[in-house]
Amino acid sequence: MGSLTMRSQTAMFLLLSAVLVPALAQQPQRMYKCVDAKGKVYYTQVPPRECLGRETQELDKSGMVVKRNERAATPAEIQAREAERKKKLEQDEKSKEDRRKALALLNTYSSEKDIEDARARALKEAQDAIEATERTIAGAEKRQKELEGEKEFYVKKPMPLKLRQEIANTETEIKNQNALLEAKKKEITVINAKYDEDKRRYVELTAAKK
Repeated sequence: MGSLTMRSQTAMFLLLSAVLVPALAQQPQRMYKCVDAKGKVYYTQVPPRECLGRETQELDKSGMVVKRNERAATPAEIQAREAERKKKLEQDEKSKEDRRKALALLNTYSSEKDIEDARARALKEAQDAIEATERTIAGAEKRQKELEGEKEFYVKKPMPLKLRQEIANTETEIKNQNALLEAKKKEITVINAKYDEDKRRYVELTAAKK
C-alpha cells in the first residue's frame, strides 16, 4: 500500500514538471540596464549594486524598455524642488490676491470720474487736517511767546514750577505738531499715487473687458 502511494506521488510530480517547466521557460525574461557613476553600462537579471540609487531600465526579451525606475533625487535636487514648489505657491497666492483686488476695484468704481471724485475727497480731508494742524501750531507758538514774556519776571528769582512745566509742555507740543504736519503733507503724495494706480488699473481692466 505504501509503495503504491509513493508511486502515485512520483507520477504526479513528473506530470506537474512536464506541464510547469515548459510554461516557465516560455515566460518572458526581464533584464535590467543601468549606467554606473563612471559611465559603465550593465545588463543583468537583477539590478546591480553599482547602480544603486541610479536610474534603471527594465527590458523585455527583445530589448524594449518596459519600465523605467528613476534614480533617487540628491539632497540638492530635493531642495531645489521644494524651493520651486514654494515659489509656485507664492505665485498662485499672488495671482489670487491680484484677482481679488481687481474685483474690489471694479466693485468700487463705475467710471474714471468716480476715481477722480474719490481722489478729490481724500485730498480735501488731508488738506483740512493740514490746516487744522497749522492752526494748532500757531496757537502753541503764540502761547510760547506769552510764556517767554512771563519768564522775564523771574530773571533774578526762582521760576515757579507750574510755569516751567507749561513752557516745557508747549515746546513739546510744537515739536509734535510740526512732526504731524510733515506727515500730513506727505499724505498728499501718497493719496495721489494711490488714485493714479487705481485709475491705471481700472483703465486696464475695463479695456480688457471690451
